[in-house]
Amino acid sequence: MGSEAHVLVVGPRAADLLEAACARIDRLEQLWSRFLPDSEVSELNRRAGTPVTVSPETVELVSRAVEGWWLSGGAFDPTVLGALLRAGYDRPFDTMGLDDELRSAGVSLLLTGAGDIVVDGDRVCLPAGVGFDPGGIGKGLAADLVVGELLAAGAEGACVNLGGDLAAAGTGPEGGGWTVGIQHERGAEPLVDLGIGRGGVATSSTLRRHWERDGRRYHHLVDPRTELPSGSDLDHVTVVAAAAWAAEVLSTAVLLRGSTDCFDILGGTGAEALAVTVTGEIRSTPGLAAYLGGAELPARLTVSAGPNVSVGPNVSAGPNVSVGPNVSAGRAGRPAPTCATPGGPPPSRR
Repeated sequence: MGSEAHVLVVGPRAADLLEAACARIDRLEQLWSRFLPDSEVSELNRRAGTPVTVSPETVELVSRAVEGWWLSGGAFDPTVLGALLRAGYDRPFDTMGLDDELRSAGVSLLLTGAGDIVVDGDRVCLPAGVGFDPGGIGKGLAADLVVGELLAAGAEGACVNLGGDLAAAGTGPEGGGWTVGIQHERGAEPLVDLGIGRGGVATSSTLRRHWERDGRRYHHLVDPRTELPSGSDLDHVTVVAAAAWAAEVLSTAVLLRGSTDCFDILGGTGAEALAVTVTGEIRSTPGLAAYLGGAELPARLTVSAGPNVSVGPNVSAGPNVSVGPNVSAGRAGRPAPTCATPGGPPPSRR
């Protein structure tokens, strides 16, 4: 999904379940990637205006995306594909450095229209002239699905982090909950450790995926109001929610809102958040303290002289724990509250 996958499974069958989890992530990539011509998302975009029969996984993806659009008041919009293409994001990010190709990118007539998406049983219909991009929800939802399936298959605990969008549930490696270290891309040290029992953590940042085209800097977070990469004075937002897909949607929505009353959009969702401004000021919702284990959030960012990694799980591996590729070892066991359940209008269905 254009990012590293970090998977940790706890329990006596951890090794077998880890292999199944990696295969499941690959399968979801095949279904959902807009860069794979034979994916179901690509088929939906090609046949916009016509109902298309898709898998249960893609039905859930589109349904949750529309739900996220309602939940965020339209700040998250899964139909900004045209704007992304016009900005030059028309290929996998790891190939975006090909300057000669990028000069010819940036043409699309696609419009937005999340409110007119129809889900009818196993069929999905995008409005004609509208494109669907799963980028602001797909990794979080995939993490949710894989963690749920691991626990259903017998894992005592599981944590899946896909590019900074993380879901965790069950028993952590040391018998408690899960500790998630939050790292700002410019930070000299982690911002904070969050302790969760079951739920999702996601980060949106304008510093992670960016490129230049025609002498102008672009990034992947498009503001649906302008259909341009956001000019927000926030460059990092982390959200804790009941599910990783909701955390991913809401982190984008908060960042696009900007620093003025940035957390108002979270009202009624049960989610908590922290945000960092472009000048390094750190803000948080009052309820985030429940996840800090008594630690204090710094008021300002301590800037590093070099690059840093993005948000990821920072948990230790013990007996009966299998760790997938690119999972780091660290600490765990902080008291871990369970996230509240987000609310919001249901997705459009027939």
